Amino acid sequence: MSADPVAKLHPLPLRAPTRQPFPFSAIVGQAAMRQAMVLTAIDPGIGGVLVFGDRGTGKSTAVRALAALLPEIEAVEGCPVNSARPEMVPEWVGLTTTQLVRKPTPVVDLPLGVTEDRVVGALDIERALTRGEKAFEPGLLARANRGYLYIDEVNLLEDHIVDLLLDVAQSGENVVEREGLSIRHPARFVLVGSGNPEEGELRPQLLDRFGLSVEVTSPRDVETRVEVILRRDAYDSDYDAFMAHWRVEDTALRDRILAARAAVPKLTTPNTVLHDCASLCIALGSDGLRGELTLLRAARAQAAFEGAATVIRAHLRSVAAMSLSHRLRRDPLDEAGSGARVARTLDEVLP
Repeated sequence: MSADPVAKLHPLPLRAPTRQPFPFSAIVGQAAMRQAMVLTAIDPGIGGVLVFGDRGTGKSTAVRALAALLPEIEAVEGCPVNSARPEMVPEWVGLTTTQLVRKPTPVVDLPLGVTEDRVVGALDIERALTRGEKAFEPGLLARANRGYLYIDEVNLLEDHIVDLLLDVAQSGENVVEREGLSIRHPARFVLVGSGNPEEGELRPQLLDRFGLSVEVTSPRDVETRVEVILRRDAYDSDYDAFMAHWRVEDTALRDRILAARAAVPKLTTPNTVLHDCASLCIALGSDGLRGELTLLRAARAQAAFEGAATVIRAHLRSVAAMSLSHRLRRDPLDEAGSGARVARTLDEVLP
C-alpha cells in the first residue's frame, strides 16, 4: 500500500526539545536576591527566602535557575519522599528495592488555588475503589522533601494553607490523620516565596518563618536594562551557544556552593561576633531570638562562600538587612523603610 500523500505534504511537527531554565549566573543585577538564594543553597537551615518586588524583575526566573544550578541528590529509587537511605523510607511506602539513584534537587510549585489534600496528601481513591485497599497518595510536601517549595504570589495564599505550612515548616514533618489514615513522613524543604507588595501584605506568622527577605526593583539605568534584553534575546535566539557559555559560569558557582557546604562546620566563630548579633537585634527591637540565629547562620554561610576561615563583622553586615528587615516592628513615626532602618542601626552599633 502506498504512503498517504497527504501525510507527505503535512508531516507531523517535531516536538520541540526541552529547554533548561535561564542560567542563574546570567541573571543581570538583583545581587541581593542572588546572594540570598545562594546562602540557602549552602545552608538550607537558614530557613528560606522571601522575594518581594515589582512584576517582571526575575523572581520566578531566579528560583527555576537555582534549581538547575543545584547538585543532584541521592535518593532511594521510587521513594515518594526522596529518602536518602533505605532505612529512612516510611513504612507506608511499601518499597522492596534498596537501590539508590541520583536525581535533580526537587523544586515543587505550590499554586494559589491548591487544596489541602493536594498539599499534605490524602486517601488514594482509585486504589480504594478498584482494589478495596486503603492507601496513601502523597502530596506536594512529600515531593518537596530535601528540596525547595516555591510559592508565587505567596501573599495571596489562603489562610488555612498558610497555617498548614507554618506547622510543617516548624516541625519538619507532615502528619496526616484522616479517613482512617495515620501517616507521617519527613517534609524538610527550603520555602521560597515571591510576591508583589501592591497586591497585599503577608501574615506576620508566615513572614517570620522565612529566614531571609529581599526586595527587588526594576533597574533604573539604561545600561542594565539593555544587558537584560541582550541576554534574554540570546537565550531565545541562540540557545545552544548561550547555554554553552553560561554553563561554565554555573558549574563554577555550583563548585563554590559545594565547597562552602563542606567548609561551614569548620568555621571559627568568635564570641565577639555573637555579641554583635545580639547587640544589633536588641538595637533594632526584633522579637524573639530567631533573628540572631538566622543572622549567625547566614553570616557563616557567607563566610564559607567567600573562603574565609573565621566569621567577622563584615560578614554580619553583608547579610544583616536580608536577615532582619522583615522581623522589625513597624514604627509609624519612622518613614524610612525597614532596610534603611537596618542600615542606619548597623552604622550605629557595628561601625
